[in-house]
Amino acid sequence: MDAAEAGRVEARAFAKAVRRLIPLMMVLYVASFLDRVNVGFAALTMNADLGFSPEVYGWGAGIFFIGYFIFEVPSNLVLQKVGARLWICRIMVTWGLISAATAFVTGPTGFFIVRFLLGAAEAGFLPGMILYLGYWFPLSVRARYVALFMAAVPIASAVGSPLSALLLQTHGFLGLAGWQWLFIIEGLPAVALGLVVLVHLPDGPQTASWLDDEEKAAIAARLAADHATHADGAAGEGATHHALWPALCDARVLLLSLVYFGLVVGLYGIGLWLPQIVRAMGYTPTQVGLILIIPYALSAVAMLAWGRHSDFRRERVWHVAGAAFLGAVGLIASVHAPTNALAIAAVSVASMGIYAALGPFWSVPPLFLRGTAAAAGIALINSIGNLGGFVGPYLVGWIKEATDRFSSGFEALAAIVLLAGLLALVLRRRLKPRAEAAAR
Repeated sequence: MDAAEAGRVEARAFAKAVRRLIPLMMVLYVASFLDRVNVGFAALTMNADLGFSPEVYGWGAGIFFIGYFIFEVPSNLVLQKVGARLWICRIMVTWGLISAATAFVTGPTGFFIVRFLLGAAEAGFLPGMILYLGYWFPLSVRARYVALFMAAVPIASAVGSPLSALLLQTHGFLGLAGWQWLFIIEGLPAVALGLVVLVHLPDGPQTASWLDDEEKAAIAARLAADHATHADGAAGEGATHHALWPALCDARVLLLSLVYFGLVVGLYGIGLWLPQIVRAMGYTPTQVGLILIIPYALSAVAMLAWGRHSDFRRERVWHVAGAAFLGAVGLIASVHAPTNALAIAAVSVASMGIYAALGPFWSVPPLFLRGTAAAAGIALINSIGNLGGFVGPYLVGWIKEATDRFSSGFEALAAIVLLAGLLALVLRRRLKPRAEAAAR
């Protein structure tokens, strides 16, 4: 086979992988994100029904991430051992059932327990998907496909906001409150999707029935060349890791964890409180649902555009830092906006910045992590980072209860997101210039 024909086979193989995998993975992530953040909309009526204070709600919304943190690395190691198909199916079935069970909590203790169990059940999903993308796509195009997959997050929020508002109107049907129907109706589809995964998600290119032998060989050859590039010293300060413990002890993994922590503080600090903030502006729940389409739709567009720009420029860290700085500016501007419309516009800018950072961010760990080290390192980064999902909502709730206003909480979020951007620039010093050239 000549070079031109080999190029055509490779292009055909990757095109098939994009068509077959990315839409399904996006649907899975929509279900995942919706089931972890729908509590923000449920709180519009659930808090009053169950007598939850802002601090109790903030603690319950955030404790999800404690369970996530504890079980994240073990879950991703199991995924690498038993395969993505079986383990992602298990994750989705258990989280769907637990999410639906949230409808039947009656007080703070039950709320805390079910949110913790939801985090434990879902642990490993996102890092598993990031690891899985590495089985298929080289680093030269990784940011755009990570961004495309993770665009499911703002899409879930954009779709979930009006849907959740609509479900709240089912109050009284069969004796259940609207927030109870919200958890049930949005939780059970994850169970069905878990069974879809069992049938349609191959463990890797070699088990994909829709690839022919030439296409499988083309993907394997391209990824092997990618690995060889990394093995040739492209990792920056320190080695490219393949083993578990050296990866977990690498300072670059810790720095990435802290950067992600700051981004997640902002992401969930905004996401889990924004419905209540917009509601406090005087809008009805239905209006809140429609208004929140705006920041999340814009965030999805920003993610895709920024991920492609990162791939085009062959640069990662400045794309993370710059997006984080934009997020911090948007948060500060939202606090000082003179009108509701300008406040919503500023929050939209903040959301766009934070979400846009995610595609380039998840293209950095593969620069120096391979195999088991990638499974463990990516999971550790995600687990530590996702503790920000606990800190962000709780911090805003605690400040709101202490000051009776949201503005100080958003100023705290802005400071943390700004620090994440600065830490990304510290990380850049630990990656040699040719490390990012390895993404070419």
